Amino acid sequence: MSTAKPVPDGFHTLCPHIIVRDVTKAIAFYKAAFGAEQVNVHYMPDGKTVMHAQIRIGDSPILMAEENEQWGTKSPLLLGASPVSLHLYVKDADALFNRAVKAGATVAMPIADMFWGDRYGKVVDPFGHHWSIATHIEDLTEEQMVQGAKEMFARMAAQQDK
Repeated sequence: MSTAKPVPDGFHTLCPHIIVRDVTKAIAFYKAAFGAEQVNVHYMPDGKTVMHAQIRIGDSPILMAEENEQWGTKSPLLLGASPVSLHLYVKDADALFNRAVKAGATVAMPIADMFWGDRYGKVVDPFGHHWSIATHIEDLTEEQMVQGAKEMFARMAAQQDK
């Protein structure tokens, strides 16, 4: 019987595995935008094409593979959209949000205080991946969140009526 751990050290039960066009450039961006640390990069026999890479942001590993239609690995840039958003909880959402934008991310939703108790905003990286960035700033009850959502939607409706 193997003594290997079912979940290796440094991993979580669920780890994102993203497909990007140009893993090398993506790693450089994630270092600049999110303070990522490169863990490893494995190449195909050509010595140029990245087969697999791993970075770490905070305590979370992110696995990456190169876009390749032949393998069925399609990036958001190839697909023209991404149905997934990667969520980062950090100590200072404003600082990381601004750092990501400075590194080349596009603002999808400006950072603001949200009704569920987070300081929260969204960006899209140059590789088509969506990132939400948050700092939890207030513990709220379910009732407070429901009321906050009602108030937010009422404000949105009032702005649309103008």
